[in-house]
Amino acid sequence: MKYLSLPDNATRILPFYLAMEEYAARIIGEDDIFFMWQVEPTVIFGRNQLIASEVNVEYCREHGIAFYRRRSGGGCVYADKDNIMFSYITRSDEVQTTFSAYSTAVAEMLQGLGLNASASDRNDVLIDGRKVSGNAFYHIPGRSIVHGTMLYDTNMEHMLNAITPSREKLTSKGVESVRSHITTLREHLSMGIESFKRYVRETMCDGEIVLTGDEIAEIERLTLPYLEPSFLQGNDPRCEVTKGRRFEGVGSIHMAIELKGGAVQDLHLRGDFLPLCEDVRQTLLNRLRGVNLTEEDLRQALDGSDAGQWILNLTNEQLITLLTTN
Repeated sequence: MKYLSLPDNATRILPFYLAMEEYAARIIGEDDIFFMWQVEPTVIFGRNQLIASEVNVEYCREHGIAFYRRRSGGGCVYADKDNIMFSYITRSDEVQTTFSAYSTAVAEMLQGLGLNASASDRNDVLIDGRKVSGNAFYHIPGRSIVHGTMLYDTNMEHMLNAITPSREKLTSKGVESVRSHITTLREHLSMGIESFKRYVRETMCDGEIVLTGDEIAEIERLTLPYLEPSFLQGNDPRCEVTKGRRFEGVGSIHMAIELKGGAVQDLHLRGDFLPLCEDVRQTLLNRLRGVNLTEEDLRQALDGSDAGQWILNLTNEQLITLLTTN
């Protein structure tokens, strides 16, 4: 297996490395290719996932965390410079067999360091029964692409807050709950991250391919579709969220909000509030259609308006609180 290298140590945005996988799969003729990469804090979500359901957009914006969609399926993950990403491209049409073989190979690589590593039936890699690597795959004719995380270390607070896992996956205990299900290599190894990366490369690869400037330019071109809003939003169907709250002096307000791509498409309103205009629902919808339910976007959408002119005693801050609180 050949290691695919860049000629510099620059940190690029996550879609570049996804495009690098595509380039390796479609253009480079080697049977098996592997490379590692790291990114600034980023959330990456699966091909079939809803942004509004998986990504805490407001938290990401507040903390400078990027978010992108990938072409493979699977769940939403958080990555940063302490979280090494693995990419494996192979000439195979047997996706599940390839996926399983790759996970086993990664587990065996960790076993070589004396770790109690194993591959799970979902092709995660575990140490002492706790997840250290999650993987996803997709297929193009004649090639399979597997990519995933390797948690050397990570910012647990960002991991917890940047994504919005289901209650079945994460209890209210927060970070401690996360730690009970996952582990990091730093908990088990004394070697530094660069030493670990050298070990991985020496163990799993027997040669190197260095990308040229022209090849990097082509990969940068392949990056562009990942940045298109239509790809980021994907095939998000309309989904409905319900918001409800009672405010002193206002009464109760309940909204059923239809979202597409995280943005308001329609809303339905009920409660014992007192309306001050002929059609409160339509007035609100005119202000909010196409707006993401984040504090920043809502403040911008409501700038220059006064919610108290639509519903008696309601302030803009109360309306924002209603729309941003689960």
